[in-house]
Amino acid sequence: MKNSLRPLLARTALIVASVISVTAASAAEVVIVAPNAPPAPRHELVPPARAGYVWDQGHWNWDHGRYEWVAGHWEAERVGHRWVPGEWTGHGNQYRWVPAHWA
Repeated sequence: MKNSLRPLLARTALIVASVISVTAASAAEVVIVAPNAPPAPRHELVPPARAGYVWDQGHWNWDHGRYEWVAGHWEAERVGHRWVPGEWTGHGNQYRWVPAHWA
């Protein structure tokens, strides 16, 4: 009986290992780097405050070799955390996007 379980255990181990590696790869941070500074932010009207939400301001996103505007939106609050808006930071002659996050 022991010998008949070995192939099954080996296949199970392979399946588990592949699930773990896919999960780790999908959880990796995506780094966005642009070769030039983003345009000036667009002026957006911020809607009236919503209880239990914070406003995430619109920003420029680098996509397929050009900047595209991403409109602002509401984020559900997390008790005990503060919202840190995303920002472009200079790195030499390039710019890196630091995503918005809860801190």
